[in-house]
Amino acid sequence: MAVRVADNAKTSKYSPCNASESLLVARGVAAQFLPLIGAIYAEKGVEMRVCEASRALLAPVLGANLVAATEEDWAQEYLAPIISIKVVAGVDEAIAHINHYSSHHTDAILTRDHMHAQRFVREVDSASVMINTSTRFADGFEYGLGAEIGISTDKFHARGPVGIEGLTSLKWLVLGEGEIRG
Repeated sequence: MAVRVADNAKTSKYSPCNASESLLVARGVAAQFLPLIGAIYAEKGVEMRVCEASRALLAPVLGANLVAATEEDWAQEYLAPIISIKVVAGVDEAIAHINHYSSHHTDAILTRDHMHAQRFVREVDSASVMINTSTRFADGFEYGLGAEIGISTDKFHARGPVGIEGLTSLKWLVLGEGEIRG
């Protein structure tokens, strides 16, 4: 499931704001997962900007297409066939990394651990938070809002006289079982 969803989130379309730009992989599954997703990204021409732990796992399999990630890569919105990849100790480090570097637009977790998923939903400060589904589902049309006319990740965006409705901030939660967007 994670390979299929991570592939879809990055490569189904590179230019929209809901395309995945960074991939965090738990150390406990990295040796199994990274060679699988890395091979798919390499086949599709995706440049991978990697941490040292990711490089150690990917280089023997891929060799090329690996670039050392810089501090700027963790917060970069590429809108191109480029992804940053980092191995993290677990959900604590992942949440801290996301809350520090994310654009706070859309973030997802792929896990079978219900407690990790619930904690991710509570603690990740993003407009859309997803469990076991592609980030590509985050848009106005998919949420039933009609054509999307703009995106805001700010919590306070009202202008002029402000009533209670103007002070309301939304957080969209999307639950899945491996769904991908075509």
